[in-house]
Amino acid sequence: MHLGTLIVVIHLHDTQSLKDKRQIIKSLIETTRQKFNISIAEVDDLDMWGRATVGIACVANDKQFVNKVLDKVLDTLESNPTIDVGEVVMEVD
Repeated sequence: MHLGTLIVVIHLHDTQSLKDKRQIIKSLIETTRQKFNISIAEVDDLDMWGRATVGIACVANDKQFVNKVLDKVLDTLESNPTIDVGEVVMEVD
């Protein structure tokens, strides 16, 4: 069994409140979870309306598959025009 984790700092555009931020992040989390069948949650910067830190986990029996899924998740986040991806930390064991 192999576990991969990805921590992504996201900078949000056009947010004026925590309500705006939570709406964007909730939508982002749900669509990403459904598309890739991964675990994802906001894990830090909960009270900052212009920034969010998201943790992502993937488990599979093939290390290359885990790496491939996390790379695709990151590519999808980076292609989203409503956010900017900042710091990224990926680990696959």
